[in-house]
Amino acid sequence: MKATFEPIVGRYAHLTLSGRPHRLYIEEAGSGIPLVCLHTAGADGRQFRHVLNDPAITRDYRVIVFDMPWHGKSLPPVGFETEEYNLTTANYTQMVLDVCDALELQRPVVMGCSIGGRLVLNLAAEHPERFRALIGLESAAHQQPWYDTEWLNRPDVHGGEVCAALVSGMMAPQSPAESRHETLWMYKCGGPGIFKGDLYFYRVDGDLREKIARIDTKRCPLYMLTGEYDFSCTPDDTKRTAAQIKGAEVTIMKELGHFPMSENPAQFRRYIMPVLEKIKAGK
Repeated sequence: MKATFEPIVGRYAHLTLSGRPHRLYIEEAGSGIPLVCLHTAGADGRQFRHVLNDPAITRDYRVIVFDMPWHGKSLPPVGFETEEYNLTTANYTQMVLDVCDALELQRPVVMGCSIGGRLVLNLAAEHPERFRALIGLESAAHQQPWYDTEWLNRPDVHGGEVCAALVSGMMAPQSPAESRHETLWMYKCGGPGIFKGDLYFYRVDGDLREKIARIDTKRCPLYMLTGEYDFSCTPDDTKRTAAQIKGAEVTIMKELGHFPMSENPAQFRRYIMPVLEKIKAGK
């Protein structure tokens, strides 16, 4: 049987993030408007493989997906064994800016999910001039914590299993079993304490409620799309945030949960394609 290859190209980039050298794994496909995709907490860039493989998207967009340090194929920085991993708002924001600079991207679009969806709000508040548009999936300025993160990094508990169990209920019941289990597998593969460290940004350091009033969608359009079955970032959380941002476009996605691009790619495509068309048209 002859092998067939996907159009995705994966490479390692050596670059500096927040002043530290890193070897970052990056996948990309297509050409045109740069579209940088940010994966969820505790997972990696495989969540966007269907976006990378969609010819209708890659015809107009250069889709770029990187595994954050400590995630997926991106190793932690040298000396990681002496420190505890905690993602902060400042480091996360600078990471995205540094990656865009290192790749020499001119006003890219950034689409982030979950913690990435939170991060795009910070980019909109602090760096709108850097981006053509911002897309927040499962995006809100704040959520009230509903889980105990100590369970996510304990010697007497299988970390990957408990991480996957925590997020398993966030997907819509209509999502195909194959895609749901693939999404959970990415959580089972995470490094010790990494999901917990990402949630430091989500639960502790990344409360943006006092910042979102600064967002000016005339400087940078903002699109917010949330799955109707997401009980972590609920539709009400997204609507409450968007109500304070004049011009933000909100869509509640039917039959989708917290991981739209990986749990049900076909359904997600119905919602993201019109947004990408608007951005391409400059509307």
